[in-house]
Amino acid sequence: LQYGQTYHIYNRGNNRENIFYEERNYRYFLQLYARYIEPIAHTFCYCQLRNHFHVLVRIKTIEEQETYHQAQQIERPFKPRRPSQQFGNLFNAYAKAINHAYQRTGSLFEHPFRRILIESDAHYMQLVAYIHRNPEKHGFVGDFRAWPYSSYHTLLSDKPTRLQRADVLDWFDGQERFQAYHRTEVDERQIAPLTLDDLT
Repeated sequence: LQYGQTYHIYNRGNNRENIFYEERNYRYFLQLYARYIEPIAHTFCYCQLRNHFHVLVRIKTIEEQETYHQAQQIERPFKPRRPSQQFGNLFNAYAKAINHAYQRTGSLFEHPFRRILIESDAHYMQLVAYIHRNPEKHGFVGDFRAWPYSSYHTLLSDKPTRLQRADVLDWFDGQERFQAYHRTEVDERQIAPLTLDDLT
């Protein structure tokens, strides 16, 4: 993962096993995500499914990492964090918790995690809609808006969020177009290189 670049990042359970068993798991993953990923990346959207997840992020520059470090008033001296290592730390911490809670052993996630560089701003809108519509695509719900474990409703809310809500809504020119765009099925042929082997 390169500083300052935007990526579609996703991963699934080892052997396609579930990584989320119950509601508290979804919340705990996001808590760990905030701890490990917020210092090194801006997150635009996400979706958690039973056996995999998707996020769209821009990796912070070293200067942005330092600004975040100072804003958090962290006492220890600033030291740049390697983005790939931070994602690895996230997966390891979550796997240890799941293994302990459900008396399982071994790897929880597939290795390595998938990361696809997004080089065109034109793809941002398509990827946001694609990620949010994933639960419907995979048959978890009949309407993606009914799935509670994505950033769709958060991006339409006015409640405080760690997501880059203003940036995302700017891509769509506001909430109305954001919602209208999501109601139209994504032409996956146009973004096939950005989703590769979609996870099921």
